[in-house]
Amino acid sequence: MVGRVNAGTYVYSVVMMADEVPFGLNGTGKTIEEAKQDFMEAYREIKEIMAENGESYEDLEFEFCYDIPSFLEYYAYALSLAGLERITGINQRQLSHYINGTSKPGKVTVERFRKSIHSFAEELQAADVIWR
Repeated sequence: MVGRVNAGTYVYSVVMMADEVPFGLNGTGKTIEEAKQDFMEAYREIKEIMAENGESYEDLEFEFCYDIPSFLEYYAYALSLAGLERITGINQRQLSHYINGTSKPGKVTVERFRKSIHSFAEELQAADVIWR
């Protein structure tokens, strides 16, 4: 299951739509961690309700990920649009449209963005710094 993290100005939310299971879930918080914890608490509560009603349920595991606008907003403190353009090949104007919601990235763009960010993260992780 994928819980999507949406970054807002003051509140973060994690959302799972009822695509593969008979219920949706959401959680909110002042931080991403709080939103994830609230989401997991909602999941525990829905399992309790289902058990009380004699309904069967399957234990789920969640993978949390960002949508592109939320990723861009959340990491704006560290990654400029110019830098992200160099990393992803997606021009700054288009990235800005994603942040503002005036445009929504397609599936191919999301995959390109994801692969580029992961590649950059691997490059950073392999980098080492020495003191002279």
